[in-house]
Amino acid sequence: MGAFGARIHAAFHKPGTRIYRIVQGGIWALIILSIGLLVAEALLADEDHTRPTLRLLDQVVLAIFALELLLRVGSFYPPELQVFHHPPMGRLRAHLRARLSFMLRPMILIDILAVLAFFPELRGLRALRLLRLFRTSRVFRYRNPFAIVLRALEDNGLLFAFAFSVLAVATILGGTSMYLVEARINPGINSMFDGMWWALVTLTTVGFGDITPVTPLGRIVGAVLMVSGMFTLALFAGIVGSSLVSGMLSIREEQFRMSDYVNHIVVCGFDESTHLLLDALRRELDLASTRVVLFDEHERPRELPPDFLWVQGDPSKESELDKVRLTHARGVIVSGARDMTPQAADARTILILFTVRSFLKRNGAELRHRQSPLYLVAEILDSENVDHALTAGANEVIETRKIGFSMIAHAVSHHGTAATMSRVLISGEHNVYIGQTPGSLEPRSFGELLSQMQLTKRGGLVVGVRTPSGVEVINPPKSYVVQPGTLLIYLAKTALLEPPE
Repeated sequence: MGAFGARIHAAFHKPGTRIYRIVQGGIWALIILSIGLLVAEALLADEDHTRPTLRLLDQVVLAIFALELLLRVGSFYPPELQVFHHPPMGRLRAHLRARLSFMLRPMILIDILAVLAFFPELRGLRALRLLRLFRTSRVFRYRNPFAIVLRALEDNGLLFAFAFSVLAVATILGGTSMYLVEARINPGINSMFDGMWWALVTLTTVGFGDITPVTPLGRIVGAVLMVSGMFTLALFAGIVGSSLVSGMLSIREEQFRMSDYVNHIVVCGFDESTHLLLDALRRELDLASTRVVLFDEHERPRELPPDFLWVQGDPSKESELDKVRLTHARGVIVSGARDMTPQAADARTILILFTVRSFLKRNGAELRHRQSPLYLVAEILDSENVDHALTAGANEVIETRKIGFSMIAHAVSHHGTAATMSRVLISGEHNVYIGQTPGSLEPRSFGELLSQMQLTKRGGLVVGVRTPSGVEVINPPKSYVVQPGTLLIYLAKTALLEPPE
């Protein structure tokens, strides 16, 4: 993706950027203008001389909407390509498949319908653009109910597809049967389309009465469709009302496994303290582009915010890890349980790590095209179990209790240090980052490296280095010899260097 393509992508898919806010502000202004034109045209008399001008302006606004929709779909970048390498034809298929899936999202479908207002008979569809105003969380103070509804539609997408498939099959069978039975007898059925129309009207129990069966066999077909219509409506009512039987819930469990989620974060474990981890992830990540999936044995908690996904299952069982598309994830966080003893919680954490590593080894063929390996972060409550967690396959182990107690003890002797370290550790302040140094084949001193990079002028503060062998040296002297491939440890508000590969 070139610089221009990256800028277009940011304008339509990066909510945290300035260009995205500018573009969305302009689109919202055009939405309000479009609705105003619709109201003004409705209030004017038919012979008013300003109506042609309003219609021309309306067509210009709709053209801008169409261009915006085209750019939004065209600049969508498949998350799959951020994880896997593909040959040219494979990349083309990934782009086409991802854009088609993107166009089938509820809000994109609404925008497509709104663009159809180009046709005079469908001009009222432009009112659908108002729904975009409710997608932003700023409209609501706490939780966005519109986002919850949209998330419900996405979460039950497989169920809706199943229900519409049942409706389509019943319509095709009923319409074809009626056409074959009464095509030459019933004056209301002159084509296959007439039969399909009658079948759909009958299934939905609308009953316009424009077409009615005139033969005994046709009435039998109609009776079967009427009974089928009751079951079809009950199916839709069950899905919409979320009153699903256990069979349908099993279909929903398969949705994430069959979905196109890529580059997501999997959090294994959930208890009363997990909301603190979720708050930190919300500050650290852009949840619009990086989905966070919680994986635990219980049903989805009512208090879980809608911007986090939930998959029910046991992360310590290898047979269930495929539910969260682990082979396509960016990383895994194994959270220590607070509702059991530290030893029991660490034992479960280590078991999950062994299970994840075994699953990844078994699916090695699917992982060979990844650009970077899956990263595992584990929380350990008892320091004696750190080495066990590393042996089990964790890339990084966080000793939360030891860190907290060490800060408390240090604050007793050196007042204010705990508050300062908290600011360093909490995302949003000056955080710790690790980045690559400019390529060099010759060793150089730490002082020369700092002078060359001038990281301080960019708002960064170097506090140490990590050698190619993994040894970390904090606050080295300027004469310290930096070997090629050494990484810098620095403080900054945002990442200033390329992260390690």
